[in-house]
Order: sequence, then structure tokens, then C-alpha cells
Amino acid sequence: MALGELPDYPWDLMAPYVARARQAEPFGDASGVVDLSIGSPVDATPELIRRALADATDAHAYPQTVGTPALREAIVAWFERRRGVPGLATENVLPTIGSKELVAFLPFFLGLGEGDAVVHPRAAYPTYAIGAALAGAQSVAADDPADWPANTRLVWLNSPGNPDGRVLSAGELAAAVTRARELGAVVASDECYAELGWQAPWSDEPIPSVLDPRVIGDDPTGVLAVYSLSKQSNLAGYRAAFIAGDPRLIARLTTVRKHAGLMLPSPLQAAMVVALGDDAHVAEQRERYRARRELLLPALEAAGFRIDRSEAGLYLWATEGRDAWESIGRLADLGIVAGPGVFYGDHFPQHVRLSLTATDERIAAAASRLRVFGETL
Repeated sequence: MALGELPDYPWDLMAPYVARARQAEPFGDASGVVDLSIGSPVDATPELIRRALADATDAHAYPQTVGTPALREAIVAWFERRRGVPGLATENVLPTIGSKELVAFLPFFLGLGEGDAVVHPRAAYPTYAIGAALAGAQSVAADDPADWPANTRLVWLNSPGNPDGRVLSAGELAAAVTRARELGAVVASDECYAELGWQAPWSDEPIPSVLDPRVIGDDPTGVLAVYSLSKQSNLAGYRAAFIAGDPRLIARLTTVRKHAGLMLPSPLQAAMVVALGDDAHVAEQRERYRARRELLLPALEAAGFRIDRSEAGLYLWATEGRDAWESIGRLADLGIVAGPGVFYGDHFPQHVRLSLTATDERIAAAASRLRVFGETL
């Protein structure tokens, strides 16, 4: 089936609001736009990771598609240490060139096409639906497993969620896996924000993975977990990610990627080994995001926003109870750029997403402007 026409890139619609924010009154603090629309890390890549990359730049040979033994072993060890997933072997894991390319092409790589459905959350990262379109499949937004259609062949879970920060418990993950298996569907769980839990119980205990024994027992059949180091290690520019789970599916993906030449560069593989083995830099980055959240969240509430979900992850999912574009305009008049909820599905026309990936100074500027605005209400 030939690739059909894809929708326009939604962020192009933000251009007039960015221009409006640039002209906004700075409210007495440091002038300039506070861009909280895109979750792109602004903090430095840790020195030990950069050093590992530099030390591996004599990369004269083609890299291994499956990843070096050191990288695959590091991924296995990390899943057990940080995600509570014991018992994986190197044939259960595979590095990828970022997680977005995997999300976009997984339906195609799995052989889905016309007549197949790809299920994703109602509040969802748009690339889940784009991946279905690239494969010629149908995308279905549904959170309740009872609503998944009979032709479902791939289910995307996202916990913690983007944009809403929703966390799925082990019981909810298990119910999703059970239903997917009844339908003969693969479950792929996007877990890229799992180190960033803010509200109880996730402030005190690990966020569960779909590969957790409480979810799948000792049977990973039809189940995959996707992870990225972009957020926890500030490696967005490295495109460092991986997938783990059902060895049969991993083998299929490996074969496709070998034929397509989808290989993670050798220096990046070396850097990932170091990043996966060091928990200290992850804890430091988590505290940066925690401090920014604790400053921005009450300021939004003071300005008349209600924060929904957002118990984990990199975003605040907020609403004034009015049309999202109107809220985007009101924020732009404060020099703040956010993302409209309609970019994340048709079910949230009154929500906006604000990212914690801005510098401490910019987050403080946004909080100050929001507080001043709140005093006028």
C-alpha cells in the first residue's frame, strides 16, 4: 500500500502565538519569551557521558545493529536495577536511533497494514497515530481495554503519559496485556519518563514497567517496553534509546533494522553504556525538574489553571475551562509559549501542556508573570 497523505506538522500552527509572546510585556522581570511548549532538555549532558563519547570516536568499523555486548548487558542490568525487571537476556533487548523513529515505524516493522488497528491513549503523543498512518493502519484513541476493537494488532501504552503525566499501576498494565493477548495484539509500552514520579505513591516507589513480573509473570510474549535516555540523561541530541521484551519480536525488529541499515553509531553506544551504569546524574536531573515543577505548578494555579493528572513526567497538563487556543493566547500575552491540548488528541480541547524543560531562570520568569496575572483576577 502506498503512503497516503499525512497531516501538516501541527506545531507550525504555533507561529503566530510565538510572535505574540515575543511582543508581550515582560512584567518587570528578565524580558524574553519563556518557551514551555516543547520538551527538549536544556541542561548539560553529564561530563562522564560526553567523555565516553569522545573516547569512542575512533569508530572506523560499521556498528552492530544489535548493539555491542557491553551495551546490551548494560540495558539488561539497568532494567533489573532501575525498573524491577529481572531475568532479561541480551536477546531481549535492542538499541534504537531515538524512540520517536521506533514509535513511528513500529507498526510497519511489525507488518501491520490496511484493516489493522493501532490503539493509543486518548491523550497521546501524536506519533502513535502517525505510525499507524505510515503503515496504512487505523489509529484508535481508547484508554479502556474494553473499548479496543477486534481488529487491534498493536496497543501503545504510555506511562508516565505525555502530555498528561498519567501513571498506570501494575494492575492496570496487567489488564491491558491480558486484553491485548485476547485480541492477538502486541503491547508496546512507552516508558520514557519513568524516573520522574512526583506524586504519591510514585514519589516514593518505582513506576512499574510493562515487563514487571507483576504484569506479565515470566512470559514476555507479545510485550515490548520502549525507553529513551533523552530526558533522564539529557541525551536528546544523541538519539539514544532501546526496546526490550519478547525475544521473537526483538529478533524480527533486528532483522528489519539490519536490512534497512538502522544502526546506532558506535560512539553513542559507548556513551549509553556509561549513562545506563550511573544513577547519580539521573538523581541530579530529577531534582532539577522537581524544583522547577514546585515553582511552576502553584503559579499556574494562582493564575486560574487547574492541573489535571501530572503525577509524573515532564509536563503540567492544565486547563482554565476555556478553549485551549484562547488559553494559548492568554499565556502568549504573558510572554509564555505552551502547547494546546488539541495537538494530543480531539478529547482535550480545553487543556494546555507546559514543559519543565526550561532553565531555572526561565521557569522563575514564567512563575513570576503567572503570579502577577493571578493577582489581577
